[in-house]
Amino acid sequence: MNKGIIALAFGGLAIGMTEFSMMGILPDIAKDLNIDIPTAAHLIALYAIGVVVGAPTLVLLSGKYPPKNVLLFLMVLFFIFNGLFAISPTHFTMQLSRFMSGLPHGAFFGVGSVVAARLAPKGKEAQAISIMFTGMTIANLAGVPLGTYIGHHYSWRITYGVISVLGLLTFLMIYLWLPKIESSKQNNILAQVSFFKKQEAWLLMAIIAIGTGGLFAWISYIAPLVTNVSGLDPNRVPIIMILIGIGMFFGNLLGGKMADTISPTKAAIASFSAMAICLVFVYFVSPFQWSAYIMAFITGLVSFTIGPPTQMMLIRTAKGAETLAAAGGQAAFNLGNTLGAYLGGIPITYGLMYNTPSLVGVGMATIGALLACVFLVQFVQKNRIPSAD
Repeated sequence: MNKGIIALAFGGLAIGMTEFSMMGILPDIAKDLNIDIPTAAHLIALYAIGVVVGAPTLVLLSGKYPPKNVLLFLMVLFFIFNGLFAISPTHFTMQLSRFMSGLPHGAFFGVGSVVAARLAPKGKEAQAISIMFTGMTIANLAGVPLGTYIGHHYSWRITYGVISVLGLLTFLMIYLWLPKIESSKQNNILAQVSFFKKQEAWLLMAIIAIGTGGLFAWISYIAPLVTNVSGLDPNRVPIIMILIGIGMFFGNLLGGKMADTISPTKAAIASFSAMAICLVFVYFVSPFQWSAYIMAFITGLVSFTIGPPTQMMLIRTAKGAETLAAAGGQAAFNLGNTLGAYLGGIPITYGLMYNTPSLVGVGMATIGALLACVFLVQFVQKNRIPSAD
């Protein structure tokens, strides 16, 4: 396996930990700052906003530089801002540093996706991208549970100190292992931004933001789902999270294989459709304890098949603006995070059970599949966009 892609995957591990560890240690942060949990949860939203702001901005500003140099710079930002978050003395400085730590996220995956595709043999581009995203799935499998344990038993600041150091290690791995790649000759900012003047660009953003929202409508409420509806002991929640992580790991690799085999657009339609069906099962079988374990693995697997296909759809559609498009996809993914969690919480506020967010997820995943069908018919088949090749 190309060591450069392994370095990118390690960056995915670090970014996955900084994004998802927050969910596990939120009560510890709230207690440390003497604030309530909903207020502490603003740190999650601030990170997502940082991703949305940083993804296009940093890609556009760094477009004329070699990709390796850009990735090194992004990891420097990651190291500094996560380190500042770990030592922030006040709630305001924590909010500021948390927002700043989200800035490199989308740009790293945007640049990294294009680099991984260029390093891969022809016909294996989506699988190379899936290997890079494997780092994020390993973060959910092992890194986040470990970070949560450290945060609970020692200090959440140690957790984010470790995450900051992971950024430094990623910097060293990229420096040593990633080959030099020439910057794109088409680095004109106006030319790249012009991609978002096209209808297909915004349709792709909608596919990702709405479709992946189905995943987050489910996973955002996974703890109360398995404890309040399935009746599991709260001590079993880490096991559920590990099973989800295992599913995500294999689902991500499967998604890359699907995209290279049947085309990215068709793979995306299949992934969103399977996600909707899976979430229907979650709703109906969640009252049974045995289902919590099985559906955690299956739903995690099915849901994470969507990453590589959508990244390839963006890269192959945005000729001359591949990096910006891939980074925009990460921004859309984080919008899906926010949108899914918000819409999934609405039925709960009306007193419905914690399995009802999965029905919201069914609707969002179904819309994602339908929009992908529109993309296939209107842009791929009629205009021969290479995402179908």
